[in-house]
Amino acid sequence: MIETLFSFIVATSILAISPGPDNIFVLTQSIVNGKKYGFATVFGLISGCLVHTTLLAFGVSAIIKESENLYFIIKLFGAIYLLYLAFKVYNADASIVLSKTNVEKKSTLQLFKQGFLMNVLNPKVSIFFLAFFPGFLFSKTISNLVQFYVLGLLFMLVSFIIFSIIAVLAGAISERIQQNKKIGLYLKWTQIVVFILIAIFILK
Repeated sequence: MIETLFSFIVATSILAISPGPDNIFVLTQSIVNGKKYGFATVFGLISGCLVHTTLLAFGVSAIIKESENLYFIIKLFGAIYLLYLAFKVYNADASIVLSKTNVEKKSTLQLFKQGFLMNVLNPKVSIFFLAFFPGFLFSKTISNLVQFYVLGLLFMLVSFIIFSIIAVLAGAISERIQQNKKIGLYLKWTQIVVFILIAIFILK
């Protein structure tokens, strides 16, 4: 149980650090408008995760209750999707582009709403949760519904901590990225390895 949860936390941490639309958005808002605006974005993004967690928890829990074969198909789909993500990252440019020009000035409430909608309305997040979470169910005695919520809350907590660090240290992070062009390459390969390891872990 502890080992599974620890693996989940490590995987979540690496994926939260790796460059993506969410953390790049937090970074640029923090650099251009200030930490407060970065935090508003973070709260919006993390709140959106609660919606995806709820949909996943109730949907997949019902499927697991109905059929073990369907559950295996979901895990198989998850592993294939994660390998597909690894392939996409492999083919992607390793450079991290920070576009700080033309960043529209918005209130903290507007940024919270934008972060929330960015997350909730993104079908890729739903698919990722569906691919990622089922392989980390950690107990045969605790209900699947509770386990999905535990994983969801852990995912939100870890992401919140890392995104908050990005908001606070935005200036230093941006400067380091500009100084060391290899950072993007290191993060790219770390992400590829993590996706592949999670895919293997899900099917074990």
